[in-house]
Parts: sequence; structure tokens; C-alpha cells
Amino acid sequence: MNLPMPKQPVFPGFCQSLKKKQTRREKSLREMDAAVPCPRLLFLIAPLYPKAGPKGGRPPMPLETMLRIYFLQNWFALSDPMAEEMLYDSDAMRQFTDIKLEDDRIPDETTILNFHHPLAKHRLTEKPFVELNTHLAGQAITLRFGTLVDATIIDAHSST
Repeated sequence: MNLPMPKQPVFPGFCQSLKKKQTRREKSLREMDAAVPCPRLLFLIAPLYPKAGPKGGRPPMPLETMLRIYFLQNWFALSDPMAEEMLYDSDAMRQFTDIKLEDDRIPDETTILNFHHPLAKHRLTEKPFVELNTHLAGQAITLRFGTLVDATIIDAHSST
């Protein structure tokens, strides 16, 4: 009787280093990582971001991580639940946001939602993108909005 061998755990960084091809998402996020002017953008929103409270609980996620998640949501048209899902699923997105899967600090959808609510309340949702586009224009990079079409295959009754 041949029993299947158990799968051995692999370090995430090790698997990444063995990849033969870099995806378009990985390339574009690597380029954006180099281009995003984080200190200037963080200065805009830092006053709205909660500090660690005296009540205890989990410490807040780093502000830069949350800002980068906000960019991912807008660039890839991700809802809050989908952003959380993609951070678990995509190495490229975790790398862009500087989240390590082994740290077990991936923000949940509520944390993501709570990040952009104060931005909307203070009418700052567009400000990071204006700053980013201004910075990118100086590097001859243009960022445009498009439409993402979901091509999900679903089971349907044959009469439909």
C-alpha cells in the first residue's frame, strides 16, 4: 500500500525566488513601488490616522501599508472584502504593501473600510491620487482609470 507523501512546508520567499517568469502585475507593482512618493502622501493623511490607543487591543496597521492597500483598491477596482482576499492570494500585492504572510498581520475588510472612511469624511479621497499623478507626470508616467470586466463563469440552467 502506497500512502501519499505529506507536502513539505516551503518558505514563501524561496518559492518566489524560483519563479521563472514575472507577471505583468508584479512588474507594474514593482514600478509603482519605486514611483509612489509615500512621505509626501503620508503627510497628507497622517493627522486622520488613529494612533495606538490606551485601551489596548491590536496596534493599528502601519499607515504606509494602509495607503498602499488604498491604492491597490483603486488601481484594481477591489472592494474591501476583495482587497483582504487579494492580500492573502497575491504575493505581488503583499510585497507592494510590505505585508509578510508569516507575520499574520493582514488587515481584515473592516480595518480597510475604517481607513478610507475618514478620507471620505474629510474629502481627501482624491488628494493622494492627485499627488501621485503630479509626481508621476514628472517621471513621464501616466496613470489612467479604466474599466475592469469580470468574466466569471457561472452554472446556469440550460433553458436560460
